[in-house]
Amino acid sequence: MAAQLPSSFSERMMDMLGTDYNQFADSYKETPYGGVRVNTLKISVESLKALSTLGLEPIPWCPTGFYTENGARPGKHPHYHAGLYYIQEPSAMAPVELLNIEPGDRVLDLCAAPGGKSTQISAKLLGEGLLVSNDLHPERTKALAKNLELYGVRNGIVLNESPEHIAAAFPLFFDKILIDAPCSGEGMFRKDEDMVKQWDSGTPAKYASMQRDILRSAATALAPGGILVYSTCTFATEENEEIIAEFISEHPQFSVVTVGGTGSFAPGFGELSGTARLWPHKVKGEGHFMAVLQHGGIRLSMEERDHIEVKLNESARTTVPKGAAHVKSSNKSEGRRGKEGKPSHKPTGGADRGRQVSGDEQALTAYGNFVRDQLGWEPKGYPVLFGDHLYISPLPKERLNGLKTIRPGWYVGQIRNGRFIPGHPMATALHPEESCRSVSLSSTNHEAISYLKGETLSISQERLSIRIGSAQKGYVLVCIDGYSAGWGKWQDGILKNEYPAGWRWM
Repeated sequence: MAAQLPSSFSERMMDMLGTDYNQFADSYKETPYGGVRVNTLKISVESLKALSTLGLEPIPWCPTGFYTENGARPGKHPHYHAGLYYIQEPSAMAPVELLNIEPGDRVLDLCAAPGGKSTQISAKLLGEGLLVSNDLHPERTKALAKNLELYGVRNGIVLNESPEHIAAAFPLFFDKILIDAPCSGEGMFRKDEDMVKQWDSGTPAKYASMQRDILRSAATALAPGGILVYSTCTFATEENEEIIAEFISEHPQFSVVTVGGTGSFAPGFGELSGTARLWPHKVKGEGHFMAVLQHGGIRLSMEERDHIEVKLNESARTTVPKGAAHVKSSNKSEGRRGKEGKPSHKPTGGADRGRQVSGDEQALTAYGNFVRDQLGWEPKGYPVLFGDHLYISPLPKERLNGLKTIRPGWYVGQIRNGRFIPGHPMATALHPEESCRSVSLSSTNHEAISYLKGETLSISQERLSIRIGSAQKGYVLVCIDGYSAGWGKWQDGILKNEYPAGWRWM
């Protein structure tokens, strides 16, 4: 790397690593490793390996992760735009693997932007349960929401909240919590020279104070028997082992679960040897720290949990003030702005409540007609209407009252002039067999790229896959090599392109 490591950082690392320091320092002369992680919500690992030309090499700590060859440009391939893989630094794939997520879990990704770990969590949930992805910085939630939409997440909610507000809204609620904590970023010095320029000897202490507060809030949101994974991309013990030791002393109901793994994980320091580190001179990846914390309480059965949730939902409907939720749009690429202007995503209540009920009924009727004619099945979840925008949420709308909500669920579309217009995120989360009409474009010719650029295509009727009993004319799920990428509207051999401007191939 070109940037010079800070002298105080080098001195501390010499004390920490001893005879290993020279090997550690030499690793900064190497090119950082690139990686992709297969999005198994859309494609299996074996199918992507058979389809891809990226030259994939397995990453030992992530069964869906692969190193890419030097010079590979995975972001410049139609498969990336179809959401078949996420481009991710290899070490960053490790923390989610330690959460031991099962379909049906309720998972909180507390510091989630730009969304790599959230998309990894969602793939493990297999569309079941709940994923709440949060980030404190409003601008960063835009990338977070877009990545969840690109990768076809149906059961996710995106928040822009403080950890303490989330904990207050969801006490003892989540089965698994990931804290990929904001940190001094020392483990990324090789990959990002700006991190070196921003660092000084007081940086770790500044972040440690923030990390303590985040962990304390998360502790109150974790259900009895749940698992919390704390991770950083830094080396400083005051942001890692010392933070965990202090947390355990304050929260005796938690214990450290020793990290096993593939042999890639080095033990943490001192009494926290059960935690894990990834060192850039020992693995093909950047620096990372991870701790797995287990709540010692007894985990409730699914039936017990559902019973409590019903009671909470009933309480929310009767005690939370109407209109308390604050939901805002952060994605400009849906075609929701422009001629129609900036949309309003505020729920209505009070004097307008009677009129809005009628409007809601009309909107849901329009949506129901689309579902019948275009899908032939109904997505499960709670319909949540904000303004003229419809989401299918894994939680009742009332449970989000009082929280700054960027996405209350799967964005399915907009009501316009009494008609339902499907949104791009609806298309990216569908499989071809879930749409009454679909067409597949090949990534090996210019056709797929033409679609991604927003161009109109000539498509013969014979190429359409039409469910028996469905009309030929209408919305078509456009796929790339058989995997959904967006909408088109077909009529008389012409596929009108519905790919949103903000997502297009540049």
